[in-house]
Amino acid sequence: MASGNPTRTTCPYCGVGCGVVATPQDDGSVAIKGDERHPANVGRLCSKGSALGETLGLNDRLTHPEIDGRRASWNEALDLVAARFVETIAEHGPESVALYGSGQLLTEDYYVANKLMKGFIGAANIDTNSRLCMASSVAGHIRAFGSDTVPGTYEDLEEADLVVLVGSNMTWCHPVLFQRLLAARERRGTKIVVIDPRRTVTAEAADLHLAVAPNSDVALFAGLLDHLDRMGLCDSAYVDTHTSGLDAALQAARECGFPGALNATRLPAEQLREFYTLWSRSERVVTAYSQGVNQSVTGTDKVNAIINCHMLTGRIGRPGMGPFSLTGQPNAMGGREVGGLANMLAAHLDINSASHRALVRSFWNSPRIAEKPGLKAVDLFRAVGEGQVKAIWIMGTNPADSLPDADAVQEALRRCPFVVVSDVVRTDTTRHAHVLLPAAAWAEKSGTVTNSERRISRQRSFLKPPGEARPDWRIICDVAARMGFADAFDYQSPAEIFREHAALSGLANDGRRDFDISACADLSEKAYDVLEPFQWPRRSGEALDAGTTRFFAEGGFYTPDRRGRFVPTPLAVQSVSSDFPLVLNTGRIRDQWHTMTRTAKTPRLMSHYAESFCEIHSDDAEDAGIAPATLVRIVTPQGTALVRALVTERQQKGSIFAPMHWTDQQTGKGRIGSAVLAAVDPISGQPALKSSCARIEPFEAAWYGFAVLRNKPEIIHADYWAIARAEGGWRVELAGSEPVEDWTIYATDLIRSGEGTETLSYMDQDQASFRLATFSGDTLVGALFIAPQPVAVSRTWAVEHLKADAITGAERLRLLSGRPGLDQPDPGPIVCACFSVGANQIAAAVEHGSTSVEAVGAALRAGTNCGSCRVEIRRLIDAAALKKAV
Repeated sequence: MASGNPTRTTCPYCGVGCGVVATPQDDGSVAIKGDERHPANVGRLCSKGSALGETLGLNDRLTHPEIDGRRASWNEALDLVAARFVETIAEHGPESVALYGSGQLLTEDYYVANKLMKGFIGAANIDTNSRLCMASSVAGHIRAFGSDTVPGTYEDLEEADLVVLVGSNMTWCHPVLFQRLLAARERRGTKIVVIDPRRTVTAEAADLHLAVAPNSDVALFAGLLDHLDRMGLCDSAYVDTHTSGLDAALQAARECGFPGALNATRLPAEQLREFYTLWSRSERVVTAYSQGVNQSVTGTDKVNAIINCHMLTGRIGRPGMGPFSLTGQPNAMGGREVGGLANMLAAHLDINSASHRALVRSFWNSPRIAEKPGLKAVDLFRAVGEGQVKAIWIMGTNPADSLPDADAVQEALRRCPFVVVSDVVRTDTTRHAHVLLPAAAWAEKSGTVTNSERRISRQRSFLKPPGEARPDWRIICDVAARMGFADAFDYQSPAEIFREHAALSGLANDGRRDFDISACADLSEKAYDVLEPFQWPRRSGEALDAGTTRFFAEGGFYTPDRRGRFVPTPLAVQSVSSDFPLVLNTGRIRDQWHTMTRTAKTPRLMSHYAESFCEIHSDDAEDAGIAPATLVRIVTPQGTALVRALVTERQQKGSIFAPMHWTDQQTGKGRIGSAVLAAVDPISGQPALKSSCARIEPFEAAWYGFAVLRNKPEIIHADYWAIARAEGGWRVELAGSEPVEDWTIYATDLIRSGEGTETLSYMDQDQASFRLATFSGDTLVGALFIAPQPVAVSRTWAVEHLKADAITGAERLRLLSGRPGLDQPDPGPIVCACFSVGANQIAAAVEHGSTSVEAVGAALRAGTNCGSCRVEIRRLIDAAALKKAV
């Protein structure tokens, strides 16, 4: 197959920032592989990154502007946006309008959006969905370091003696980094400790798993700080020369101590001692943390409790040691660099500093500058609902699902006088837009992103935007020009924006601020085009390829006295009640991303989990009367969600977990955002998405159903449904609380078979079970399976019939029975999404002698790409060995 020129670009998913090589093919597809020259991944890609080529279809793209649902020209749409913003500001003031962005925006997009809002509109009501993932880390960094500085690099994970993963399911959420970590363990014996209430796949791969009680991280690390001090492990030379505030931090830690940590974490005493001893005796320690730390009402204190331990021992800024924030989004760091959060200015300047505000205003030559922080995400949408914010522009994100108390967010958008949305596809948010603007997508955008280790990489376009879609920076600049700011936004390319961003970073800096890329201030268009990944800071005159940089090994903090600050971290208690006795934790799963606007496009990524679920410990399930695979209603003081019950001993008793991804596009009542409480960390404003009080109730189903369909149904009549793409069509889970009078009519409405089709059906004597399959010629149009309990049909096997060329004779009867013949082995639930390998295939390989993960990989390729399924493969191997032994 002939192909076009390969393009080196960057993956649009997590904060690892992997390099990607994309090569358009003559048939319209795009071949994707990892970039071996990129230092973040050195050629590796996870299941999501590997499937990027499958997500580029245009069938659901927004391709032209719309006003109130009708097609409009760009001029009409942009004129209206500018006019309504100008009118709203004139009547109600600059704080009556807001922008809400995304870590999916490129740095250049972020820069001009922030410039428009803070420097020309003159208010700071610009926030981003990055508030949901790393705001507590930012706040903790600023309290300790005086700046939002990530001290270390990915190399530290490979050079450490001990890596502690706190609130991080790295195997699924940062899989390429986890493979680097596992390789380091194999090479140099690195110990891995995982701190997480759930026994995740990452916890199963660890040397030690601390299944702490939810929200007990502050106590765990306060106890560690006290232990380190009592053991005489304080690096007095470092502390005396480079830090301040130790006495107050130690006082708070002593009030906790080992007894307080033991009580709060509910760990066995010997396990807590083992962790403290391991941390104490390991010179090179990296403590890497993610959303389990950040998404909490005490998230900032958790971050500072971790940093305190590293500063006390001087284990910071040197190879293989330091605290490390694992960023959630591909450009959350870039957004921080340009001041994309409501409480920041561009270039890591302080919005609360009059001199910093004056510096930025002078550089931008702007008529005004925001004089105080703006509204953070949760408060911003609350202000929209209360009528304080009367016009909002949402860019590249879906707050109608991703924010807590998501139903209130939808109601706020319904009531808002003027909503603008720039996006790529229709979402639960776009349906509230008065003006809808089609934006360029990942493959069509050009700019830069910054990953978790401060490495700036180019994202390069390799496809033309479809229809009338435009890059975000261009849309923002066009609106700014119509608002009267044409001269300040007269950019002709992303490179021009990047040069201005770089110049601002070096303005009056002289080493006073951590972020400085002024070495790029004079970058030519050609040099920008071929820019290689580099790590900041890179000050004026420095070479971009100067190598690895770390911070704070020799002090040099960015506080007024240049000393790092210890921060006292008082203990907090997780509150539950008799009405809501459980703790609801939310998060990502392996093959999905955010609200699935991209990942749900490919059947391969929907094959691991095709519907939302709730992980429940068996004791809690029994107490609530919930059987495995039935449906469970999650109830909080905020709202409810209806999902599949996944009863598992890997979940901690007293806690439940549900994924964050499902929306009204994929499920009837499974939006977990509807149930998540809108509590936030008072310092960072980050919502506590991992600790809502909740209860669970069984859903009393009269019937359950499963369907495979060639055509997507327009309406699904069921109390519960979840739909996912499949090879050749769609798969649907169904359930209802009331009996259906005529299943044949129901099936006809669902399958949408049309004329000239042939139908086979079966109903048992009690009319409790029903099965129907409809064919057009020899191909399957759809099949429906109904039962009084969760339907016992192999989903993978049934779905495969949608892509079969011909289904005739006995095969039709086998399909109706829901059981494959002996000549058709059932692959089972998909374990390896990279190569579509099922559990039954792995079990068969084990039966034939593949008794190691490597052997299974050699036989089936499973686990040989991103490696994020290797723990699950190990489980299947162990289960087979146990069964054989018994």
